[in-house]
Amino acid sequence: MPQISLHSPVGDLSISQEGDDIVAIDWGWGRDQNSTPLLKDAVKQLHAYFDGKLQRFDLPLRPFGTDFQLKVWRAMLKIPYGKVRTYGDLATKLKSGARPVGTACGRNPIPIIIPCHRVLGTQSLGGYSGAGGLDTKIALLTLEGADTKYNKQPGLGI
Repeated sequence: MPQISLHSPVGDLSISQEGDDIVAIDWGWGRDQNSTPLLKDAVKQLHAYFDGKLQRFDLPLRPFGTDFQLKVWRAMLKIPYGKVRTYGDLATKLKSGARPVGTACGRNPIPIIIPCHRVLGTQSLGGYSGAGGLDTKIALLTLEGADTKYNKQPGLGI
C-alpha cells in the first residue's frame, strides 16, 4: 500500500492509499515512503490547508468502517470549514445517540480531511483521538477560526 509522510503543524502525518483512494491518515512518520500522484496531491492539499489557503479538500476517499461509521463520516464531511457541530447535532440528523456518534468520530481513519475535529460536546470540546489529543483539536479549530465557547477558556492553549 503506497504511503507518504509529511511534517505538519500538528505533528508528522502519514497518508495511505489503496487503489485510487486515500484510506488513512495516521499520526507519525511511516516507515515506507512510496509516492504516487494522488499522495503528492494529498500532501499539497494538506500543506495548503495548514497554510490557511484551502478550506475544502478534493481527494477521493475510501475510509473503511461499519455502515453507521460511514454515515457519521459523510455527515462530518458536510460540516463547513470554520464551523462546528455537536455530537448531538449529528446524532439527531442520523437518528442515533450522541455516544455512538462520538465513538465513530474517534474511529475516523482519515482525520483532518474528514473533519472530526469540528464535532464538539455540548458541555465540552469532547475528545480527539489524534496525537496531542485536545491540544491538536484546539489547534485545528483555531487554524480554521472556529468560534466555540470552549476555545477561549484559559488553560486550553489559546
